[in-house]
Amino acid sequence: EELGESSDEDEEVEQLRERLALLNLPDEARQAARKQLKRLASMPAQASEYQVARSYVEWILDLPWQQSTPDHMDVQAIRRCLDEDHYGLEDVKKRIIEFAAVRQLRKDNRSPILLFIGPPGVGKTSLGKSIARAMGRHYSRIALGGVRDEAEIRGHRRTYVGALPGRIIQALKKTASNNPVLVLDEIDKMGVDMRGDPGAALLEVLDPAQNNSFVDHYLDLPFDLSKVTFLATANYWKGIPEALADRLEVIEVPGYTPQEKREIARRFLLPKQIRENGLTESDVVITDEVLDLIREGYTREAGVRGLERELGSVCRAVAVEHAQGEKKVDAVITPERLEAIKGAPRYRVEQREKKLHPGVALGLGASDVGGEVLNVEVSKMPGKGNIRLTGSLGPVLEEAANTAFTFVRSKSTALHLEEDWLKNIDLHLHIPLAQAVYDFAGLGASIFGALASLLLNSPCRADTAIVGELTLRGRVLGVRNLKPMLFAAHRLGIKTVILPSKNRPDIQEVPEEILHALDLKYIDRVDQILPLLLDNNGPDEHSSNETSATL
Repeated sequence: EELGESSDEDEEVEQLRERLALLNLPDEARQAARKQLKRLASMPAQASEYQVARSYVEWILDLPWQQSTPDHMDVQAIRRCLDEDHYGLEDVKKRIIEFAAVRQLRKDNRSPILLFIGPPGVGKTSLGKSIARAMGRHYSRIALGGVRDEAEIRGHRRTYVGALPGRIIQALKKTASNNPVLVLDEIDKMGVDMRGDPGAALLEVLDPAQNNSFVDHYLDLPFDLSKVTFLATANYWKGIPEALADRLEVIEVPGYTPQEKREIARRFLLPKQIRENGLTESDVVITDEVLDLIREGYTREAGVRGLERELGSVCRAVAVEHAQGEKKVDAVITPERLEAIKGAPRYRVEQREKKLHPGVALGLGASDVGGEVLNVEVSKMPGKGNIRLTGSLGPVLEEAANTAFTFVRSKSTALHLEEDWLKNIDLHLHIPLAQAVYDFAGLGASIFGALASLLLNSPCRADTAIVGELTLRGRVLGVRNLKPMLFAAHRLGIKTVILPSKNRPDIQEVPEEILHALDLKYIDRVDQILPLLLDNNGPDEHSSNETSATL
């Protein structure tokens, strides 16, 4: 060694020893590293296990066992940061402020795991970035979409070739701190196969009572994850394992109202696209009228991702005109110029029918783009008592339809029908665009309304929609995803919405501008539906009132 003849392998081991001596590691991790360094010192570099042991020691030394970033838990600063990055989402911001206030008052690191659930493009992932920036913490995102291997979470054992720690440990090494903000993106898109269940592996990671000693299979050492702020995102409830959802505090991130989309485009999206396309604010002038045309004619979504793409397309068209060296480029985007750039609108502004025929009722459903207003149509024809269901109805919707039909058949006397009325006719239920909706049970009330309207020959009101799940005893049960349904009703110009009484508390989450535009009626039983739903000017007004009294 004095003559400088020591091998490179000895120098590597010595450098690792020096790093180990300088670091503040837990006793268990320090002992494991020392043990592997002793093996390295007595092992030739050509041995197959040399690189495995060396990589293991480097992982131990690279992990932030004691390195933390100081928290900035100023509630006012966090509120200001959230308002700078996001418009609207007041309920979401309120919960994040509460989360920060509790962390500011309590000195321990235990905190709930927040799950943001909502349609694509509403800003779930970017909320994690804002929280990390406001708290002064490092940020990392872990994409879980399509993950099927449990080892992606817990890591591979070192006996396997090419073994690595799981994504949680890898993210901690990348952020170089033991208290970052980690966003677990798309936890509802994980799969299960013979290699294990990654959702089950997350149970220990996301449980505040257990994650202070998380053991990765590669490290085989307990690592404290209690200081990490975990956030999760998902689009749908059905893909999240029940045991995992029990460990999460759900915050629903709904779609935006038309007014909110306009403000988001004005404040965030348009300035961003102008910068990214090499323009200045004086080069592109888009009025509120044109913004509404872009939103309604070229996008159909709950979020604003598609709206940003369309604004970028307009900015690129203006950039081409500038790059071609045209002498004078008009900065104002008119409706005619917008159509010349984008072509004819892909979506037409929805218009509800001014008058409905008997056998048609309006129902509401939640979909990937927010909400939908569905026409529930029932028709009768000469036949032998058969019932036909069409419209790509799933099993849940078929059950709701059969429940509504069975209730009508059981109340044939109250509906002034002959005992054998169904023996001479066939009934056909059709719901166009039903495949776009993923919440079917709430259409039971509208199916009953359409069927009663047909049999009583009394049309339903064209400005009234109804939602609710029916039972065979005539009760109307509450539904989920009410907020996007009311957004859809407001978008189509519906004035009255009939809701189950059990959904009355959910109205607090709906923006005031939507509530002011809608007249909400609450019901508990089927006999309350017809007086509110059927048109008073219908041909059988007296008959429908008698029917409601006797149902």
